[in-house]
Amino acid sequence: MKSREFDFWYALQNTEVIQPPSGRLETFGNTVVNYHLLCESMDRINEVRIREGRIEAFRPQIITLNNQQDALADGFGPEAKDYLDWLKENAEDLVLLRYGFQIKKEEIRQYIVHESLPIVVGQIEDEVKQKNDPLSAIVVGVEKPWEVSLMKLMVDVMQRSVLANVKDLQSKNLLPMNPEQSEQKKREEIERDFRQAARDRSLIQDLGRKLQKYELFDEFEDRFFALVRNQ
Repeated sequence: MKSREFDFWYALQNTEVIQPPSGRLETFGNTVVNYHLLCESMDRINEVRIREGRIEAFRPQIITLNNQQDALADGFGPEAKDYLDWLKENAEDLVLLRYGFQIKKEEIRQYIVHESLPIVVGQIEDEVKQKNDPLSAIVVGVEKPWEVSLMKLMVDVMQRSVLANVKDLQSKNLLPMNPEQSEQKKREEIERDFRQAARDRSLIQDLGRKLQKYELFDEFEDRFFALVRNQ
């Protein structure tokens, strides 16, 4: 186990995402990332193995403590489970996004190039640039375990996509906003309604009701009555 753990850490420490995908993971569908993994031979000089393939990222799933608590605690001890119980009581709106990946090994092509690694990287960069594929990636990794290098790539892609994915889900009311986001959205909505009411006086009463609903009437009271007087 210690040897295997060392291999994992070695792979992570010696993996570099030279060119990440310029696109992000889709929020409402699957995404295919096309990768080029370059692994320099440890036994031979100027020998680089290139693997080309696809990784399919499944549509991110929403996980809440109510419906996935047991799954989240799987493999953890009682303290972790107690913590999830505490979160369930004190963070009712806590949600996570679960990403799933599948390496399409049947579509992988691999070959060896007898050049130095920097030269091979430049050649692959030129090749990818010509394809103009926003979901292409170039990774320099290790020969064994090379799958860990791909996982590092996908974690990197996931981290760069998650904020946009969350925003998309919130825009469809599929994911709750945190209090700061919710408050900001209310104020943006009020500002928009003030502008509309200034052009269409029939909307003033609706604006007043919304200010009451959002408990913001006291804050906007002077501005609201100024709008009423200018009718």
